[in-house]
Amino acid sequence: MTATQLIKNYCGREISLCNDGEIYMAIVRTIREIGRQRRKKESGKKLYYISAEFLIGRLLTNNLINLGIYDEVKKLLSDNGKDIEKYEEMEAEPSLGNGGLGRLAACFLDSVATLDLCGDGVGINYHFGLFKQVFRDNLQKEEKNPWLLDSGFLEKDEKTYKVDFGDFSVLARLYNLDIVGYMGRVNKLRLFDIDTVDEKIVKEGIAFDKTDIEKNLTLFLYPDDSDDKGRLLRAYQQYFMVSAGAQLIIDECESRGCKLYDLYDYAVIQINDTHPSMIIPELIRLLTKKGLNVDDAIEVVRKSCAYTNHTILSEALEKWEIGFIKKVAPGIVPIIEILDDRVRRGFDDSLVSIIDNNEKIHMANMDIHYSKSVNGVAALHTEILKNTELNNFYRIYPDKFNNKTNGITFRRWLYQANPELTAFLKELIGDGFMKNANELEKLKKYKEDKGVLTRLIQIKNTKKVQLKEYIFKMQNREMLAESVFDMQIKRLHEYKRQQLNALYLIDKYFEIKEGEIPEAPITAVFGAKAAPAYTIAKDIIHLILCLEKIFLSDKEVSEHLKIVMVENYNVSYAEKLIPACDISEQISLASKEASGTGNMKFILNGGVILGTMDGANVEIYEKVGKENIYIFGDDSETVIKRYKDGSYKPSEFYENNKRIKRAVDFITDEKMMQIGNEICLSRLKNELINKDYFMTFPDFESYKNARDKAISDYNNKNEWAKKMLMNISGSGYFSSDRTIEEYNRDIWHLK
Repeated sequence: MTATQLIKNYCGREISLCNDGEIYMAIVRTIREIGRQRRKKESGKKLYYISAEFLIGRLLTNNLINLGIYDEVKKLLSDNGKDIEKYEEMEAEPSLGNGGLGRLAACFLDSVATLDLCGDGVGINYHFGLFKQVFRDNLQKEEKNPWLLDSGFLEKDEKTYKVDFGDFSVLARLYNLDIVGYMGRVNKLRLFDIDTVDEKIVKEGIAFDKTDIEKNLTLFLYPDDSDDKGRLLRAYQQYFMVSAGAQLIIDECESRGCKLYDLYDYAVIQINDTHPSMIIPELIRLLTKKGLNVDDAIEVVRKSCAYTNHTILSEALEKWEIGFIKKVAPGIVPIIEILDDRVRRGFDDSLVSIIDNNEKIHMANMDIHYSKSVNGVAALHTEILKNTELNNFYRIYPDKFNNKTNGITFRRWLYQANPELTAFLKELIGDGFMKNANELEKLKKYKEDKGVLTRLIQIKNTKKVQLKEYIFKMQNREMLAESVFDMQIKRLHEYKRQQLNALYLIDKYFEIKEGEIPEAPITAVFGAKAAPAYTIAKDIIHLILCLEKIFLSDKEVSEHLKIVMVENYNVSYAEKLIPACDISEQISLASKEASGTGNMKFILNGGVILGTMDGANVEIYEKVGKENIYIFGDDSETVIKRYKDGSYKPSEFYENNKRIKRAVDFITDEKMMQIGNEICLSRLKNELINKDYFMTFPDFESYKNARDKAISDYNNKNEWAKKMLMNISGSGYFSSDRTIEEYNRDIWHLK
């Protein structure tokens, strides 16, 4: 039965007579039904991709595209006087992630299904996801962000698993979301919840009683961990996820004929960052309960698990007080102690121990010792891990370490986000790039074709006008459509250096006041959420929002320079922002960004990167060509040396560079204090002058010169369009399909 017939059947009457809710659910049920027809019987080895985050975004359009029925459904609705965009907007946003880690996991699941591989995601069914960001008094405030009630895609499973904590137990309830591959199979995202969660305990904002675990366990992704109650809740969440997930894995493998001694022939478990690390001791515990001796259980788990490292920041490699784990999951503590004892007996280096002298469990250390593979997520990141951050482990296990440069799913970030560009690319080179992104390289032959270059500029202008209208509708903010759209949209963290961007904009403000007008008007767009307990990150947001108001109120400045900070940045917002971008800010301190995936989405849509040689920027530089990317700043070797010798003194830069001093002093200027919070702004200023841990000041002049050059070059539309085209043509390598093919070839061996 066709999609048209199914929708008509589910509506039960003429579509033109149905209300929007009836039509929406008819579309969802149609997607489910066609998806069911594409499921395949599971046999042999299966991937379990376990992650604390899956930032999947809205599913309706993505699933219609991947099932190959988007155009059919769009036409059916149009023929009945309905606009498909209305139903796309009706879907609630599943905010089951915070940023790149969760979005990457979502892209990976899409590619696993697209490549016809048997693999599911495993995570938690958070009721409120991260949080809804609102701006009040130029400050970020957090509110709960419900999505479950409006989701037509989440399906309750009858399976439950008992999870035993220290002094009580809960029943983990399984829920499933279909993961629809592009013209491929349908896998699942398996999300665990408990029936006793009480959403009513959330009071003002996102505050709630953190101690009542049976009511709060799955309320929020990353609950505030600024106190012991919050940290303890996070430990409960992580053990809940891995215990239920491990039971599911064993259950399903046994149903396929596994004898448990051969678990690795039936399952490969990819541990996405350190949040799911407890699955290693939990699996060992469960296998010993089923009759395996400890030695065999450890070896089976070692052959079944693989670990992806996503960070160079040592503070992001989780360390748990052993007392916390004894309270939350006492059953795995003896297992962890056995694992640690084996490491200590095998190696003299205390830095590779699992339990340190302060009685903290180093989760990454456990992952490295007791997994078969350890991978970084960009070439530079992996080399830094091998040569510095994890060098002690690399010398022990050189064969375990490998690189898997991240990727993105082109179906969502091109076909769905930018149908105008997609249609034009199909005209030029056919539609083969939808399955084989390397075919985008065929575009290079058009780099001197003025007709093609003109069309690219026209499409970009269309997307800019669309974004301008959307932001005005959503936030009543005006954008200069004819200006350079310069964007930094990503999680707010000091190492990503939104503060460097802000200091440049302050400097540009002073230049305009002095009569030095930029060669093209600038609209600087920010989108970012700061973790609720991350004070300095929230101070940076406050700075940006205050600058936005000051620039807007100054007529001398506002026609040349605007700031727009979008509220509640999420996947749906990104789908509108990225196609409209001219300059993409990828300005993390060299050596600190593991990979980044926003950089990949921007170049796919013709956005030109302004960035450091950090993360995947290094590989993008190689693919698009040095003349089509703007690189600035110190390299990773220089940065690492500065950290090692402690030579960086931010106060010296502040005192000796007039531009830096003027920009930093403006943070507490009288104009700022009139609309800003004195405590927040003074704290941020002092942080920059006295600490500046992520080295904003040394890169300032280089950043300013590179950004000014990019803005100047933008005026030559023909040459700029060439840069756009070369970025698009060089983006094929960064498809998550390629990444997943490499994971499967080198680690998973699913087929």
